[in-house]
Amino acid sequence: MQGAPAATRLGHYIETATGGETVRAFVPPPLPPVPPLDLAPLLERLGEADRALGRLDGVSRLLQNQELLLYMYVRKEAVLSSQIEGTVSTLDDLLQFEAGPKSAPPIKDVQEVSNYVAAMMHGLRRLDELPISLRLLREMHAILLRSGRGADKNPGEFRRNQNWLGGTRPGNAAFVPPPPNEMTTCLDNLEKFIHEDATKLPPLIRAGLLHVQFETIHPFSDGNGRAGRLLITLDLCARGILHQPLLYLSLHFKTHQQDYYRLLQEVRERGAWEAWLEFFLDGVTTTANEAFESATTISTLFDSDRAKIAASSGAAPSTIQVYNLLPKTPFVTTSSAVQQTGLTPPTINSAIGQLQTLGILKEITGKQRDRVYAYESYLDILRDSPNQKPIPDAAKSGFGP
Repeated sequence: MQGAPAATRLGHYIETATGGETVRAFVPPPLPPVPPLDLAPLLERLGEADRALGRLDGVSRLLQNQELLLYMYVRKEAVLSSQIEGTVSTLDDLLQFEAGPKSAPPIKDVQEVSNYVAAMMHGLRRLDELPISLRLLREMHAILLRSGRGADKNPGEFRRNQNWLGGTRPGNAAFVPPPPNEMTTCLDNLEKFIHEDATKLPPLIRAGLLHVQFETIHPFSDGNGRAGRLLITLDLCARGILHQPLLYLSLHFKTHQQDYYRLLQEVRERGAWEAWLEFFLDGVTTTANEAFESATTISTLFDSDRAKIAASSGAAPSTIQVYNLLPKTPFVTTSSAVQQTGLTPPTINSAIGQLQTLGILKEITGKQRDRVYAYESYLDILRDSPNQKPIPDAAKSGFGP
């Protein structure tokens, strides 16, 4: 660091009583960091991240069905973000849950993931009439925790009690956020930083700062990790950096989970903002490039399969009608297709049979009744194989909620 000593970037500790113990709670300083960030070593990474985001944003506006791409990417992010906090639901589980087949997985974990989707979409809609604010964060949190685990943790309200992260009790916690009275001041300062433009910081740098500050304040009794990850994409959309919210960093945070938590702590303990921002910008670049490749691969697949149907001598008009359901609902049953198209069950069954013959649909239950058909080639792209495995030990870190 240059200029003033790094210690001026540090917050301070306050002794507070909770759970019958006295602990040292951390109160972060307001943003932006003081002394100012040394951006010179970050400029190359920042340029790469900006170019990757621009390419992703450009391709999203060229695709015929932007809404569809958004639909799936929000769901993929919901799964990954929830897995970080210990759910075992996969993307397949969520899509089957939404499609409503009788073979859908248990509802508890999937409902939590579904809430994440609803919270993200609510936030995006509200940006048309309300800036990012503490009010909007509370609204999104109320949806995020409206059912499932955390529904009894005051959804939509900032905490009134002391919380802690990691450990079995306050006394051996890995990190203790600010007490409620100090938290209110921290949140007010955070909202001011969201709205100020005097520092002229690049948008990606601002988003990286916001995420850490929110996680350090930890203003809710539960769901802070998910809300903090939502905040990144929401802020970039609000600033016009993304026209569609296709950047989701949960995969990067999940893949490098130990580094993620270590770097958050180093910001708090040493004011090491630049090290965190290197990690953050690398994640933006990697994630945006992967999303670009997936978007173009998906678009090519849809064009290819529609051409395959059109070239098939046995394909009836109903076949393309059923196919048109699949990009949004890659799991389908006869009854769900009847409900969505208005076609008769025999017509639907015939169309499904033609799609099976063309290798587009695959029956996945092995049953004679209540069969479920999957658009496997599409799902393979969305699953991103190893990245869709749940993280059963994620909650053991104690940092998730």
